[in-house]
Amino acid sequence: MKEILMIMLSVALVNNFVLAQFLGICPFLGVSKKLDSSVGMGIAVTFVMVLATACTWPVQTFLLDKYEIEYLQTVAFILIIAALVQFLEMLLKKFIPALHRSLGVYLPLITTNCAVLGVTIMNIKSEFNFVESMANSFAAGVGFLLAMVLFSGMRQKMDNANVPKAFQGIPMVLMGAAILSLSFMGFSGVVQGIFE
Repeated sequence: MKEILMIMLSVALVNNFVLAQFLGICPFLGVSKKLDSSVGMGIAVTFVMVLATACTWPVQTFLLDKYEIEYLQTVAFILIIAALVQFLEMLLKKFIPALHRSLGVYLPLITTNCAVLGVTIMNIKSEFNFVESMANSFAAGVGFLLAMVLFSGMRQKMDNANVPKAFQGIPMVLMGAAILSLSFMGFSGVVQGIFE
């Protein structure tokens, strides 16, 4: 249990996919203007990460490793993730059309979100078992959601701030992302201190 908690806290706070590993930057910058869209995107990415891990871990263990065709890992994982995103898009369109409209073009972009592919490959490279992989994927999604929500709040404050013209727009957004990334570096000592 202690190891699972350590994996989850580490990936959500210390090794956050967006703020520490710089994976999934496109939706992080593109969808974080409004809080409701950020929450929807974060939940959708978390759902896809967990579902992708539930599908890719058995494929790697019982198919790719067993028949020694590990070199097909990236192609197989991308196909699985693309199918899952299409499934999610159909579900949102049918049951939550408002969220589907607000996510717009960014929902199909989850297919190319390298954070989703990154978490599935990281689970295999770290030699996690199935339960550890699922915990890692869920916590990675929660970390993504946390980063999206915090950055959305920052962007709303920045939009109302009186900043010099040279820093308006993209420069201010990138500086805000850098400050948020630096603030998450402080969690590295906290997580180590809890489990020592």
